[in-house]
Amino acid sequence: MKEDVLQMIEYEIALLVRLTTAHSPRLGSLDRSEYLLLSELEISSPLAINALADKLLLNLSTASRQVAALETKKYIKRFPDSQNGRISLVELTDKGREILHKVQQARYEAYAEMLHEWSPEQLTQLEGNLTRLNQDFKKWRK
Repeated sequence: MKEDVLQMIEYEIALLVRLTTAHSPRLGSLDRSEYLLLSELEISSPLAINALADKLLLNLSTASRQVAALETKKYIKRFPDSQNGRISLVELTDKGREILHKVQQARYEAYAEMLHEWSPEQLTQLEGNLTRLNQDFKKWRK
């Protein structure tokens, strides 16, 4: 029984990732990695690149490449840490915040449309379960 449920959970998560990826062009002009990086910077900016990598469970070279790409687009800016000039901090620019908010609004509207038949209780339960699943993923195999 538990194995069957776990197999269905695994499949449904894989399908959810596929569906969100397929629909992402309709959800705004940021790809998933850009969206998550900008969202994290909005929450806790400025951040050192290594701290950003840790928060998003990325290796440092991947985070550095993503930061460089977003810096080229002028969505973030990089500057030396006043405490330690060898460390670069990154933060959102006004342009980055603007594009992030546009994408967040598009995503909100899409989810509101998809989930309009769900009760407030069902939405709260989904939010709680997704939050817990993400927390457990972050803790897993640390």
